[in-house]
Amino acid sequence: MDMGGNGMAMPPPPAPVKKARYMHMTFFWGKNTEVLFTLWPGARGGMYALAILFMFALAVLLEFRGYRVLEARLARRRAPPAAAALRTAVHAVRVGVAYLIMLALMSFNGGVFLAIVAGHAAGFLAFRAGLCGGGPAPPLEEDRKNDPVCC
Repeated sequence: MDMGGNGMAMPPPPAPVKKARYMHMTFFWGKNTEVLFTLWPGARGGMYALAILFMFALAVLLEFRGYRVLEARLARRRAPPAAAALRTAVHAVRVGVAYLIMLALMSFNGGVFLAIVAGHAAGFLAFRAGLCGGGPAPPLEEDRKNDPVCC
């Protein structure tokens, strides 16, 4: 142990100071937030706008993935094993996107919340309510088999 000139032990050097980050546990409004990644979008307004647009697009993508007519068309064009593999891969992407949206909502930022809700609404209007297609999708065969009300 290092002894100073007066015979007393030297105190250890101070620990490096970490900048404490505050994580909100209630909804708040403002552009200074973190969504999905550390320091993204940070305090930059343009990056916050990009984050809002990105979350809107993810929510629309999730609603598009829920569009059952698309899935039925993909399944009819492939052999059964290939169709099953394709549907499994598409399902995995859908679950991954859903978890990303859930994690973004955990930022508790009001703008991110509204962007995600608006993205889900726009996606529903476009793909499930019939704006970009022939109306609500008919249920797939396995949905009919598992439905206790049907057949």
